[in-house]
Amino acid sequence: MKLSNLASLAFSAVACLALDPVEVKGNAFFVGDSRFYIRGLDYQPGGSSTLIDPLANPDTCERDIKYFKELGINTIRIYSIDNTADHDECMEKLADAGIYVIFDVNIPNASIARDDAKCSYNTMYLNEVLATVLKMAKYNNTLGYFAANEVINDDDSTKAATYVKAVVRDMKTFIKNRKIRAIPVGYSAADVAENRLETAMYFNCGDDEMARVDMFGFNDYSWCGKSSFKTSGYDQKVEDYSNYSVPLFFSEYGCNKVNPRPFTEVQALYSTDMTGVFSGGLVYEYSEESNNYGLVKISSDNKTVTPNDDFDNLKSEFAKTSNPSGDGSYQDDLPHNNCPPQSDKWEASNKIPDTPKGALKYVKGVEDPKGNGFDASTQWACVAKGNDDDDSGDSSSTISGAGSSSTAASGSRSSGGSSSSSSSSKKGDAGLASASGALVSLALAVGAFII
Repeated sequence: MKLSNLASLAFSAVACLALDPVEVKGNAFFVGDSRFYIRGLDYQPGGSSTLIDPLANPDTCERDIKYFKELGINTIRIYSIDNTADHDECMEKLADAGIYVIFDVNIPNASIARDDAKCSYNTMYLNEVLATVLKMAKYNNTLGYFAANEVINDDDSTKAATYVKAVVRDMKTFIKNRKIRAIPVGYSAADVAENRLETAMYFNCGDDEMARVDMFGFNDYSWCGKSSFKTSGYDQKVEDYSNYSVPLFFSEYGCNKVNPRPFTEVQALYSTDMTGVFSGGLVYEYSEESNNYGLVKISSDNKTVTPNDDFDNLKSEFAKTSNPSGDGSYQDDLPHNNCPPQSDKWEASNKIPDTPKGALKYVKGVEDPKGNGFDASTQWACVAKGNDDDDSGDSSSTISGAGSSSTAASGSRSSGGSSSSSSSSKKGDAGLASASGALVSLALAVGAFII
């Protein structure tokens, strides 16, 4: 490799580290000593059917970051990431624009299936999940990970919550044992009135902090048109979750029953009526897909982006809505909540399944997971011919390593990007801390040599 190329790669890697990471403090996000509010978009051009990784194509990133900056956002959510692809250039461009990323760690064929969660929670699946975690952990602008999206959407699917919570535990334990920085792990929930509160409570309950989420997202479409704080039910959500101990935010919002969307909910979301409990949200979605939620239309040759009235309205609302001064009345001393009791409408057990034995080598940090990208298909590994992985359980109490870098303790659209469950109702970097230091040293050394 030419020295100039080596220097370019080194400085590129260091640039991705320049943006200070987002951290969890109590029920809020912070960057350093400043409260951080998510102002963002759900971003998956092409939707879930085409399964394209938008961060693997620098031309796509450069095309769209221009519009991200025009909107004034600071966060995007990616529903499907190829854990074999190179994301350095796009993550650097996003970091340069001051933009963080929340990654869903699942793809459609490698996710917890609500109709057979036990079978889909297996060694092959965890290999893919943890490979994605490891792949994206080196970037300071990785804000967090969603362990799953909308797996629970009715009474019958509440049983699957037990397995999603096991994935949360495995991801957090993996991060801890790898001594990776404290990247938040969360769940993105369907806003289903029948079990909305129970879902949030379940993922933040229990004595095992490794099995509790570090953040929680709602996919919320309750504010339609020029609604109000009370009419939309936002006031009730603030009341319901006033004692929730980790950051809450809207992982999707933007009802499209009124077109163009006025996005008047932005003023409420970033007002002191909500910021003591909520930390912003992500508008669904950037590109126009078949479900008609897009802010822009992308031409068939993928070269031209045309913003629509929704884009202009959102831009206007963001521009005239400031964050509250100070810390937004966040709370840093709330305890985790009690687990919801089992019932006909909430069937999830408080005893979560043990990690499959075959995956312990990954979770313990003994062996690197190696992802298969979009070719991964793991949901039926329990009955797949030729699968010799040991998917029997092993006690979760045996997998935590010494030392800790873990964090403290109504939808109406059809999915254009969601990929965490096969039946949605809507829509190799070991030793990363030392590796980051090595990259900085390499950049300085190369720079000194060139000079």
